[in-house]
Amino acid sequence: MPLVTSRAILEASLAAFKAGNPFAVGAYNVNNMEQMQGILRAAKETHSPVIVQVSRGALKYAEDKYLRNIILAGVELNPEIPIAMHLDHGNSLETVQRAIGLGFTSVMIDGSLMEDGKTPSDFEYNVRVTREVVEYAHERGVSVEGELGTLGGIEDGVGSGRTRLTDPDQAVEFVERTGVDSLAISIGTSHGAYKFKGEPKISFEVIQRCRQLLPDTFLVSHGSSSVPAELVAEINKYGGKLEQTMGVPVDVLQKMIRAGINKINVDTDIRLAATAATRRFLAEHPEKFDQRDYCGAAREAIAEIIADRMRAFGTAGRIGEVQLLGPEDMKAHYAAARR
Repeated sequence: MPLVTSRAILEASLAAFKAGNPFAVGAYNVNNMEQMQGILRAAKETHSPVIVQVSRGALKYAEDKYLRNIILAGVELNPEIPIAMHLDHGNSLETVQRAIGLGFTSVMIDGSLMEDGKTPSDFEYNVRVTREVVEYAHERGVSVEGELGTLGGIEDGVGSGRTRLTDPDQAVEFVERTGVDSLAISIGTSHGAYKFKGEPKISFEVIQRCRQLLPDTFLVSHGSSSVPAELVAEINKYGGKLEQTMGVPVDVLQKMIRAGINKINVDTDIRLAATAATRRFLAEHPEKFDQRDYCGAAREAIAEIIADRMRAFGTAGRIGEVQLLGPEDMKAHYAAARR
């Protein structure tokens, strides 16, 4: 099975919500081979469609073509799984063009921030850059995610550190003027590992109102790792020095899904699981030096936590609900929408 677009996967989520049986699709960040293998082991075990997403930082770290080919190898080895390859937090049309040239079937343009990825933009700037990306990507059958509002926290060099919740009425104007497939909304989540000192305050009112006003737009929640306390404790037990913090609890994520969220981004939990497993393995096996041993332990931990998230998000067993539509299939759809 070739790569599909994120729209193809998220259509299944939106249809299930409208039918009263909601689920969300996890978008899991990948930086290397072990992460990709862990993600797809979880997808295979749970029979889940999956969005594999790559940040600009990951593309730089892995020299983008290495990472592209790792992902394509995963697609080739797992033909039964619908997989979308998604650019996370693109900062310009040029970045998006590069990703599409590499074969990405889905891109995000984060016009809520200026091109530096840190400075909050204004609404008109966001509309303009997002619309440029939509026009370019849709001509090539590639799905587009935009963002309105800003999240707290900073991760992978992206974020203003300030929260500005999404205005649902403004979201309607944004979608109408840009034509995005998906909209990342600011609802009180936060980027990075150090999210909240106490229980997060999620604005379910924003989710519900956006869902009501945008019945056919896919809604996305960024900054949605749960930061399990047991993983932080495990890392610190074996020599780490992470501060105690809280993420978004899984039961809160499930409530967000019932309110209308279709895509949930998960990155920090993957990093924590891999680091905890690596530290534990090396502490318990000080005689070991083969990278395959401790990277293998990290891979298993990644697969385990992602399988847990796939079950919690309701993605498990949903492969059959996804239409297998790649960019070539979507070109006609987008061309008709432009008429």
